[in-house]
Amino acid sequence: MLSKVNSIALNGLNGYLVEVQVDISSGMPYWDIVGLPDISVKEAKERVKTAIKNSGFQFVSRKIVVNLSPADLKKEGTYFDLPIAIGILQSLGQVKIVEQNIAFIGELSLDGTINKVNGILPMCLEAQKLGIKKIILPKENAKEGAIINNLEVLGVNNINEVVNFLNSYSSLEIEQNTILELFKKTEKYSIDFSDVKGQENVKRALEISAAGGHNCIMIGPPGSGKTMLAQRLPTILPDLNFEEALEISKIYSVAGILPKDEPIITTRQFRAPHHTITPISLIGGGSYPKPGEISLAHFGVLFLDEMQQFSKSVLDLLRTPLEDGKITINRLNYSLTYPSKFMLVASINPCPCGYYGSKEKECICSKKAISKYISKISGPLLDRIDIQVEVSPVKYSKLQSNYKIETSEQIRIRVNKARKIQKERYKEYKIFSNAELNSKLITKYCFLDKTCMQIMQSAFERLGLSARAYNKILKVARTIADLEESEDIRSNHLLEAIQYRSLDRKYWGN
Repeated sequence: MLSKVNSIALNGLNGYLVEVQVDISSGMPYWDIVGLPDISVKEAKERVKTAIKNSGFQFVSRKIVVNLSPADLKKEGTYFDLPIAIGILQSLGQVKIVEQNIAFIGELSLDGTINKVNGILPMCLEAQKLGIKKIILPKENAKEGAIINNLEVLGVNNINEVVNFLNSYSSLEIEQNTILELFKKTEKYSIDFSDVKGQENVKRALEISAAGGHNCIMIGPPGSGKTMLAQRLPTILPDLNFEEALEISKIYSVAGILPKDEPIITTRQFRAPHHTITPISLIGGGSYPKPGEISLAHFGVLFLDEMQQFSKSVLDLLRTPLEDGKITINRLNYSLTYPSKFMLVASINPCPCGYYGSKEKECICSKKAISKYISKISGPLLDRIDIQVEVSPVKYSKLQSNYKIETSEQIRIRVNKARKIQKERYKEYKIFSNAELNSKLITKYCFLDKTCMQIMQSAFERLGLSARAYNKILKVARTIADLEESEDIRSNHLLEAIQYRSLDRKYWGN
């Protein structure tokens, strides 16, 4: 007898419908799973067979063929255990005919327990798009799946609960969707810019970075507060909207690190990988491709502490996602794409000892050593960093003072206003920040009057700025003007923007 049961598979963050076709016929006992299954799918044979027996159902030794349609797409993971089991029980007459608007997802233990799986959120989203009305999945995944509207999510603990529901012996409770209430909660970050005393110039640079989506690099000696400042950058980024939160949550769901008690991510993420990170861990991939750090930092911050300590091969991998906002991983039979629209924030020491240019401690490094150390960051990667800021150690008087410090919330209000201006200005181009401007749009929206042109010319002559610095200065000046809600770039905006490129000549000779 032939039975058909719906399930959902994943390709990156996108789901697609899989029809699990089960045929049981007389003949030599034989069981095969076809439809491009990987090893974990093929191993379902033993899990399903044993789980059915241990759940008290009859399992006969016959010829069993399971086809996962469409057969030309590779199937990975343990999502298909439950739909295969239901298909077999239906073919054996132990389950009534299953409706076509129900989908099943779940991994089976040998005792029939249904275990949690990764990627439920994008699967449920795809099910809703395909017109699936009900989805039966592991109880542990129910809250996550309930995020999706217009979809009845039924969490189950074991096969018996599923069979009793399908045979109308019992009912299942529909997981309630309370996600909007959860998303609207005001609880945000445990750290704040008010924790940082002094460093007003760096805070200002980070505010501009947040307001325009600009990548930033901080240069200073050890202990000057670079990491502390970077950790607080997400607290002043624009508020997440629901669509952004949903996309971030999908990434974390596929990676299997979505918090158990928080089925949706409500804050901008801060990722700070160690300098020993491998290329696969950074950009994603592996035997069973998973999102890397650049995707986990989507709509948030990727912080590279001591950037020169990262291998050159790893750093160079950042160039494409910084440009495209996504990363594509190619395999022999398929390819998948993960979003990676993040802000890159890096901290570096100016030399091997860390004290080049410091007034507090003398540098012991030779010019050759300093040049070799700083040049570990390639020119093409520097091209994608708009703001450079020097960080000096905080003086004792600042640490002991009791002056009032701006909170992250106060700064974020200004950032939100600036981003709103940019969103409206660039709505026809489908970009959302000044950092995304290309040469054509820079010419259109970063016009300089005669006075500003003279300032720019003088800066190029005195500071020895390169041509690549020109567009970056204009984009940053546009953001500074937006923070002041100014339609035009004025001289004070341009002068401030120029100072964020003044380290080019000092450190990189540009």
